[in-house]
Amino acid sequence: MSGKSLSRIKHLKKPVCKALKRLLISIIIVFLIAVIMHLMGCSVISDDNKKVSEIDYTVVENQDVPEELMKLIKEKKKNTLRLTYTTKEYTYLVAGYGTQETSGYSIRVNDVYLGKNAIYADVSLIGPVQGESVNEIPTTPYIVIKMEKREEPVIFNM
Repeated sequence: MSGKSLSRIKHLKKPVCKALKRLLISIIIVFLIAVIMHLMGCSVISDDNKKVSEIDYTVVENQDVPEELMKLIKEKKKNTLRLTYTTKEYTYLVAGYGTQETSGYSIRVNDVYLGKNAIYADVSLIGPVQGESVNEIPTTPYIVIKMEKREEPVIFNM
């Protein structure tokens, strides 16, 4: 290398070092902003399940469940069941708690409502009442909820 080339490299060292420091500081700032935005986003998401409005629904008896949906329920009811099924006019929500060891179990609908971005179905498994006579046979309680056709996703709270 000639003396001129060597002096150019030494001369470029300071600006390159300053540029690298600026780049590093910029990356750190962008990273911190991303972390702050993520944390703020998480707190906003938790508000999505707040009730925006009530949804009218009915609990459907087995004889009123569409045949195709009934087939799906029979196939899957041995395990925990969270299922939505939509026809031209209605949306059905199915919640089940899988196989229970005895009779006497039922499912209660606590609430069905529209949140910010989804429909929320809050249901609970109710066990046999103290002193109730139960049969020692496995049962598979489930509940079918019917509402006017909806497009929103459904979140089950079980």
